[in-house]
Amino acid sequence: MKLAILSRGRNLYSTRRLVEAAVGRGHDVAVRDTLRFAIDLRSGEPDLFYRGQHLDDLDAVLPRIGASITYFGTAVVRQFEQMEVFCANSSTGISNSRDKLRSLQILSRHDVGIPTTTFVRDQADVLPAIRRVGGAPVIIKLLEGTQGVGVILADSEKVAESIIETLQSSRQNVLVQKFVAESKGRDLRAFVVGDRVVAAMRRTAQGDEFRSNVHRGGKAEAVDLDPVFAETAVRAAQIMGLRIAGVDMLESKDGPAVLEINSSPGLEGIEGATRLDVAGAVIDYIAAQVNFPELDVRQRLTVSRGYGVAELHIPEGSEYVGKTIAESQLRDKDINVLSLHRGGKVIPNPRSSRDLQGGDRLLCFGKLASMQHLVPARTRRRRRPRIEQLPPTAG
Repeated sequence: MKLAILSRGRNLYSTRRLVEAAVGRGHDVAVRDTLRFAIDLRSGEPDLFYRGQHLDDLDAVLPRIGASITYFGTAVVRQFEQMEVFCANSSTGISNSRDKLRSLQILSRHDVGIPTTTFVRDQADVLPAIRRVGGAPVIIKLLEGTQGVGVILADSEKVAESIIETLQSSRQNVLVQKFVAESKGRDLRAFVVGDRVVAAMRRTAQGDEFRSNVHRGGKAEAVDLDPVFAETAVRAAQIMGLRIAGVDMLESKDGPAVLEINSSPGLEGIEGATRLDVAGAVIDYIAAQVNFPELDVRQRLTVSRGYGVAELHIPEGSEYVGKTIAESQLRDKDINVLSLHRGGKVIPNPRSSRDLQGGDRLLCFGKLASMQHLVPARTRRRRRPRIEQLPPTAG
């Protein structure tokens, strides 16, 4: 396998370990500075140049895109995708995870635990927002912060208001997040590769520090991850569009609460804590996937007039409930079932003998006119009743 690692720091621990793991497995690997690429766009011929030289012979790319170069870095990854080079993480996944607000917005429509969070710009909305997340103490986060930078614990509503007003006056975007008291100073980092967690650690803050990041002096120790937490980490990474990710979670009384998903997780802390060859697991995964580059299914399959990709819903009481996929005669209607979603499980390429149940969702490609009657109506989602009582107004 000929692999390029996109990284601006070839001497960083993570980059060195990935190169070492690739070389040790007999792969041809090179570190490429992300900012030295040039993107050429011509009809039918997406192309890339590196340091002025034409680049077209790679099998795979492992992006290690720093926060400061997200826009250009994801453009380079996107170009590799158009050239059908396997990318360990997609450009969309990197962009989604890099923005804290966007990533939580995406997760919020799925059955994945997240801390209650709000985002406001008008000063008059700040105090009501603080109370909606449960009142002080609250966590205030800069959208662009990394490694614990820009994460503040405000002990009172007045302090929180003052901090948010100050940050907004300097044109900073901030999130207000519920403080999970039972997990103060602790979080879990699950390292996801493909469809499994290959390593996990618990990070614990030291002294009066509430941030558990290793870069802020937090202590890391290996942990056997509870299956519920492992499944949540994998689901969160997949929802975000990432194959390789560091998923940070809080151990709340209600179960796992996903804090962040990192598309370029560091290896030093987790390898040091677990003594596992995480870099090797990453390289082995990429080597196994190079023959299956990511395809934009909608982009590829919707070019035929009258055909497209749609998610179909089998409601309770439907004529299809209790029938197998073959008995449903979907294929006779020019509808091909690509995957079946049932609860939190995904069944790829389901057999024709698979029974259909009420509540199933089918990802299908076929004739749009034939699928129309199974596309769920866009009904307004009912709001869940708010159970917790909001704190009384101060004063």
